[in-house]
Amino acid sequence: MSNKKSFWNFFQSLGRSFMLPIALLAISGILLGIGAAFRGAAIRELMPWIGNPILQQIFNYMFIIGLFTFKNLPVLFGIAIPLGLVKEDKEIAALSGFVGYAVMNVAINFYLTQSGQLADAETMRYQGQSMIMGVQSIETGVLGGIISGIIVYKLHKKFSNIKLPLAFAFFEGVRFVPIITLFTMSLVGIFVIPSIWPVFSGMINGLGHLISVSGAFGAFLLGASERLLIPFGLHHILTALVRFTAIGGEAVINGESVTGALNIFYQLYAAHEPITPELSRLLVQGRLPSFFFGLPAMALAVYHTAKPENKPFIKGLLISGVVTAIVGGITEPLEFLFLFIAPPLYVFHAFMTGLSYMTLGLLGVTVGEAGDIIGFILYGPLQGLSNRWYLIIVVGLVWFAVYYIVFKWAILKYDLKTPGREDKTLSEGDVSTDISEMSNFTAKKMLDGLGGADNIVTIDNCFTRLRLELKDASIVQEDLIKEGGGISVVKLGDTTVQIIIGPQVQAMRKKIEKLMV
Repeated sequence: MSNKKSFWNFFQSLGRSFMLPIALLAISGILLGIGAAFRGAAIRELMPWIGNPILQQIFNYMFIIGLFTFKNLPVLFGIAIPLGLVKEDKEIAALSGFVGYAVMNVAINFYLTQSGQLADAETMRYQGQSMIMGVQSIETGVLGGIISGIIVYKLHKKFSNIKLPLAFAFFEGVRFVPIITLFTMSLVGIFVIPSIWPVFSGMINGLGHLISVSGAFGAFLLGASERLLIPFGLHHILTALVRFTAIGGEAVINGESVTGALNIFYQLYAAHEPITPELSRLLVQGRLPSFFFGLPAMALAVYHTAKPENKPFIKGLLISGVVTAIVGGITEPLEFLFLFIAPPLYVFHAFMTGLSYMTLGLLGVTVGEAGDIIGFILYGPLQGLSNRWYLIIVVGLVWFAVYYIVFKWAILKYDLKTPGREDKTLSEGDVSTDISEMSNFTAKKMLDGLGGADNIVTIDNCFTRLRLELKDASIVQEDLIKEGGGISVVKLGDTTVQIIIGPQVQAMRKKIEKLMV
């Protein structure tokens, strides 16, 4: 049982560590999108003033800065994973993460050179090799960074407190971590990667082939599975694999081998090459009918079915949740309003999300990486009509009607206690008008609900939820936690708890940490 919990906790933490590079990706994607959009000939013909040399330099700058993240994703994951997983000495973990990934590729280059397998420039991409941080190596992509990051984390965990003989005392403790990383990852680069990568790469390509031959149904599986993994906090792992590994596809663009649906999308976009529906259907455009239309319809159904005296108190909560979903692409504050009250409705929501992925793919929509209103405008209307962005609105209106009818019917038929239908009458203090400030974020109540500072082993957060390891999760008081600003409490075991809060979760974590001192 202990091993099972440790395994589960590890993957919870791994998913959390993905947040650092993914957050950077979101901003980089906007910079890249704006820069590429306003460098194009089509937009300059439509708006000649965009061709101003100074403006073009600004857009070129945004384009180059935005492209940086996508060119260096593997090393970013190699750094972010040990940084996110370790509990102490995070700066040492980050340094070791960089050392580990870099030396692994240097060692791979040494192996390829000594074994006579170093490909020339013309055939490099066909032999699975590429230039990585200035060194020709085996193209392991983001998965190589993930593997490197996990190994470095394990080394940090094992050796960060090591004691050495007095003559070598200067190198003991955390100073030993980058040293052991240097030697270990060099051996991984020489002996492990060249041996296992051809087999591993074949397995990944096989999975990617399965998704690709599944056609539109593969997109359905992706969209539905991502939503179903949300309650467990593991959805980031699935999306990372599709976005950044061969599962999401492989392509050669401008003579460069590119792997992963998101990487391919941005490289094609930057090169002003057409985006295919086969690629775009694996990206977040598939969420838009559910995010922009379905969940707002759910919120409207919740409002219409609330008790008349409670409607004024839940209106702000629902509106704020809708705005968060549309503007920020963050839907958990709305999803967790009904996830635990009516799990079948959440399964319905997951099904509809998967169906929207599949439907937009079948309709040939190629908006691509547009999971919020900014992305939709940037990659949709600003690109003209060829990407069929308008069909998202058509499908969305159908989704709005379906969601509203299903949710209103289910709430009334089964008397679901959605917000505003509770047995007690709400008051001004029960529900904040801003979901990010629900119950004024009373950190003391939240801490008391968790069993006090002595019950907390570790506390961290992702975009919308606190992630905690407790000594005993059975003493958690959900009522107090919700009074303190929690939308929902997810117990993943005897010691693992997650609390859904919303975009201001980091502020809550810091307040709790101050109270724990």
